[in-house]
Amino acid sequence: MALAGDSGRRELREVSAAVLAVTAHLSVREVLQTIVAAARRLLGARYAALGVPDDAGSFAEFLVDGISDEQSRRIGPLPRQHGLLAVLLRDPTPVRLPDIRRHQRFAYWPAHHPELRDFLGMPIVDGTDILGALYLANKQVPGGFTAEDEDLLRILAAHAAIALVNARLYEHSRELSIVAERNRIARELHDAVSQKLFSLRLTADAAAALVERDQAKAGAHLATLRTLAAEVADELRTIVVGLRPADLAGDGLDVALRKQVELLNRVHGARVTFTGAAVPRLTAGREEAVYRVAQEALHNALRHAAPRTVQVRLATRGGALVLEVCDDGRGFPAAGEPGSASARRLGLASMRERARTAGGRLALKSRPGGGTTVRLEVPVG
Repeated sequence: MALAGDSGRRELREVSAAVLAVTAHLSVREVLQTIVAAARRLLGARYAALGVPDDAGSFAEFLVDGISDEQSRRIGPLPRQHGLLAVLLRDPTPVRLPDIRRHQRFAYWPAHHPELRDFLGMPIVDGTDILGALYLANKQVPGGFTAEDEDLLRILAAHAAIALVNARLYEHSRELSIVAERNRIARELHDAVSQKLFSLRLTADAAAALVERDQAKAGAHLATLRTLAAEVADELRTIVVGLRPADLAGDGLDVALRKQVELLNRVHGARVTFTGAAVPRLTAGREEAVYRVAQEALHNALRHAAPRTVQVRLATRGGALVLEVCDDGRGFPAAGEPGSASARRLGLASMRERARTAGGRLALKSRPGGGTTVRLEVPVG
């Protein structure tokens, strides 16, 4: 396999080192984005993409290189599994074509999509499993893609397979850790807090019985009551301190939300999707506020709204980080504003308080049968 001289070989070594290093830190999206960009540069393609399918006929990840954010926005939502995209997700054989439009499975591309000609597609495989595919188009030198290009893309696909398998193992380990953490909290609540709450109730009963006939003893019981209440608060605080999501602390807000969405998409009937690129790191308090508001909004949508789809969007605009959680569920009337029964049921007061303490603001838009959108803005600075 020949590369484009010493610089090509050096770049491949650097990409391999970067991929393995990032994989070790479990940032799978960064790995895949590195591979897409490397594939486009090393093979001299105008466009490159990497797709990881979901179970609903679309893609859990579809990363591109060679088009701008504005072009991507104009093209629209993630593609479905159709045409050659689907072929490479079901057959482990690479596809190399001088003109993609002449393939029997070619159908169309949407408005604003770049026009593609020569094409090289490589499935990402682990044993007999197809985990995704790499797609390259429009070779920038005459002659189209070569057999050597195919060999090089196979190497990059192997890197992608390592990253995806590693991510699957990590996600499984993470789910086991969540179960273990829930069991730990239950044990600590039972062992440390429930006994104090029982003592607190008994002391309150004794104080109530004595308040009219022996105020001195009642006062002593009330003092004990205050002490027990403070101890319970301390115990709860100790338990909750360790609950800041590990993903949030390590990977950052965008990765943590993406993982949360992927987990919910697997376990719920609705299609839950995440859209967003890397965002600036915020203070720990602001990141946790955004994360918890997203969790609450997702919980509300999936539990109460019976939606077909729920979209989580994260972006930075005008010095603010903007979170939107939108569903197409049943919605609720304007009476669901703060202070009403439906607002309390949906935890809006809690979300607004989190927004306030983070220095941001929360907006809610909903109507019966028209879905609900929760929008949170917090300053980046």
